[in-house]
Amino acid sequence: MPELTPDVLMMGFLWYVAFLFSTTCHEAAHALVAKIGGDETAALGGQVTLNPVPHIRREPFGMVLIPILSFLFSHSMIGWASAPFDPSWQRRYPQRAAWMALAGPAANFTLMTIAGIALRVGLLHGWFPEEARTPGFAGLAYLALWVFFTLNLFLGAFNLVPVPPLDGSTAITLFMPQKTALRYLDWLHESNLRMLGLVAAVVLFRSLFDYISFAARAVFFHGL
Repeated sequence: MPELTPDVLMMGFLWYVAFLFSTTCHEAAHALVAKIGGDETAALGGQVTLNPVPHIRREPFGMVLIPILSFLFSHSMIGWASAPFDPSWQRRYPQRAAWMALAGPAANFTLMTIAGIALRVGLLHGWFPEEARTPGFAGLAYLALWVFFTLNLFLGAFNLVPVPPLDGSTAITLFMPQKTALRYLDWLHESNLRMLGLVAAVVLFRSLFDYISFAARAVFFHGL
């Protein structure tokens, strides 16, 4: 196990708070848009909420145990969560289901944008001078905003990869004719390639995220 210094533990705390809140927003957005579209499965499970407890109860390993263990052993954080939905509703309304799928990444990109704007404003006004980025309140605020920016960029972009079980695999039905979307959804539910798809997505995304991160930083911090 890597050495757990006070600085490392502080970073772990920041990453976990950001992960918990960002994942809760992601799943709550899925649940809310599904409810608006006529599927109250997640809403009846109490997941239209920014309270993380119902989401943790549904996925305790993905939202608590695995993120903490992954940070303790590798100083990185991985995890997962989920919102239930009615497959028959998805089949009746594939485009509504596609909007439901897009809602999660949209929540992450919203949080990323808020953090990016806050960082830019703070840097422009000198609230985060170079020497204050580690000690004191200014340094802590800078680190927290940077973690929220980076994590939500990652969560939003990764979940748009169009392979099961990621959101992008359902979101692409938005661009399909009704009959094609139904055939695709049938294949998606019957397919045994979910784990293979996830592994492929991780391998592919690992090489792409540096470019995505560079582009996002260029947009938000150009000229700084």
